[in-house]
Amino acid sequence: MATVLSDAPAASAPRVRRSPLWWPVVAVPAAAAVVYTVLTRRLTGDLHYVLGALRTGGEAGYSPSEVFTHRPFFYRWFVALLDDITFGGTVVRETLMEAVGVLLAAAAAYALYVALLKRVTGREAALTAGATGLAMSLAPRTDFLQPEWAAVVLTVVAIAAALGTDRPWRGALFAALPLGLAVMMKYSTADTAAIGVLLVYAVDRCRAVRIALTGVAASVALLGLSFLGGTHEWQWTEDMPQINQSALSRTGIHLAEIYHHSVEFLAGRAALSPVLLLLPGALLLVLARVRGRGRRIELLLISLTVFVGALAVVVVQGNWFLYHAAQLPVIAAAIWGLAVGGGRRSTPWFFGVVSVLYGALPVLFADASKSLQRPAVIWAAGVVALLAAAVDAWLESRGTSSARSRVWPAALVALSGVVCLAGSIWPGSPHLLLHGKVTQTNEAYLNGMERSQKTADRLRAGMPDGARVLYLAFGDTTYYVNHPAQCRYPIATFLQRSRFLPDVADLKSFKENADCVDHNPAPYAILDRAWFRPGKVDPDLARRFEAGYDCPAETDGSTIVLCKRKSGTS
Repeated sequence: MATVLSDAPAASAPRVRRSPLWWPVVAVPAAAAVVYTVLTRRLTGDLHYVLGALRTGGEAGYSPSEVFTHRPFFYRWFVALLDDITFGGTVVRETLMEAVGVLLAAAAAYALYVALLKRVTGREAALTAGATGLAMSLAPRTDFLQPEWAAVVLTVVAIAAALGTDRPWRGALFAALPLGLAVMMKYSTADTAAIGVLLVYAVDRCRAVRIALTGVAASVALLGLSFLGGTHEWQWTEDMPQINQSALSRTGIHLAEIYHHSVEFLAGRAALSPVLLLLPGALLLVLARVRGRGRRIELLLISLTVFVGALAVVVVQGNWFLYHAAQLPVIAAAIWGLAVGGGRRSTPWFFGVVSVLYGALPVLFADASKSLQRPAVIWAAGVVALLAAAVDAWLESRGTSSARSRVWPAALVALSGVVCLAGSIWPGSPHLLLHGKVTQTNEAYLNGMERSQKTADRLRAGMPDGARVLYLAFGDTTYYVNHPAQCRYPIATFLQRSRFLPDVADLKSFKENADCVDHNPAPYAILDRAWFRPGKVDPDLARRFEAGYDCPAETDGSTIVLCKRKSGTS
């Protein structure tokens, strides 16, 4: 166990005899869970937003470099490339994107496995890399293929490159591109890249310094390339932070409120991904095997820095979206794998039993009464996991090594990790939580998407094929209607934000977006009065829209209506 947490040569790691039969016990259920997930998870609304903008903007003649989607240059191209290799109807295309995303996660996990083999035993490498890959592949829908998720995959590749080569500078050079791209997925994902550097630092300080230097250089070069590749990229980079009404720069720092939101946020994140509840216990098991008080304190401080850094990026953005901490469950899974795979004297049975039970936690929490859906319940579950790990650590300190008898027990405990990581994919598991309460399950989300598709069918029936549209509706509507847009702002994000922030109307991007309303306007507009309220947005914008389009009252109780351009307007 010492090899992964020190600079000792890999030869010092004790080797455990491996059975050729144990791995299917873990691999087969894991593969079944992944296949089920690929076939049933579907994409989240944020991906619909990006895809809807890229597709309808592409039909208007704009490349991903020139279409505004509230996502940076390289992430837009990442999604566009994923979309380009798909075909067929909506379900088939989403399933293919799911499959490609899982393959990317599997490739990153395999690279990590190969790198870890140089420093730990085969069992530790397999469980650590396997748990990491499963956490990425079985990520909740709200995480999967998001910029934060993509940054995690790229950071895992960078860690593997840094640790997997014999020459440190060569590894740093190999790690530079994925680490730089991780930063460029959303800019705030620089936090994930920095966490990757810290994790390498826990293993090899010199390599961590090297990848930090090359990663910063690569990030700066890629940022410059994005500004050269997209004529509006610098403008959007300046304007995008101004349209977030919840950002810390707008709300100011209120410590009591931040603490309250953090407690609720972490509880919700753990209810969505129960492996996060196992993180303190897994860390305890790992630290209990580390020699030297100074080294244990150092690793504990690194762990606390990683945790605080992951939470800080959520606090700064201020929206408290669960996917903003998509890296935390993956880190927890990796430490869990290291803790379980590194057992030498005894099998962590208590920790394994808790892991299995917590695989059912998302469904049970979603089914529980609102009175039980409280952060305190989740935190209590975390304490139970920590106590179970403490018992296992005590038993291991008193036990004797018996590697041969531990092969099958270790496989069963490893299987408990698969059960835990699969907890978020079931129909009854939460899709969204707010203030610690489950607001929507996976099944309810998919039913909602079916309703969105029916609404899109109704809207399309009122237009000729290929008619261009001004979309004053959010991403799901744009995604399912899929008629060409008329300008580089297919979804009127800047316009809609003036409903909450009047000063947004002073931004250059707002003015360009507003020109889509009455300069070479589209013959049709789709208005979602629940998302874009003409009476609430910038008054001048509302007058310009009402002067150009006739909109009916709500149709069949829906707030989304099809508007037609008034005759004589151009």
